[in-house]
Amino acid sequence: MIFLTVILVLSSLGLIATVLLQSGVSAGLGAIGGASESFFGKKKGLDAVFQKVSIASAAIFLLSSLGVAWLMK
Repeated sequence: MIFLTVILVLSSLGLIATVLLQSGVSAGLGAIGGASESFFGKKKGLDAVFQKVSIASAAIFLLSSLGVAWLMK
């Protein structure tokens, strides 16, 4: 139970950090200046890494929250 709670807290902090560190949609010049490249899937550098880390921490957060809820039942 304590292990799942620690995993839940760590994954939530990781999810918050990676979402805040990602560049926003309005970064750059918009669709005219090249943001359309990232719209069509050409992410480069840290944005791609942050996206993968945020997906992983969201999955870990979901599974650990379901585990904690199931154990509290």
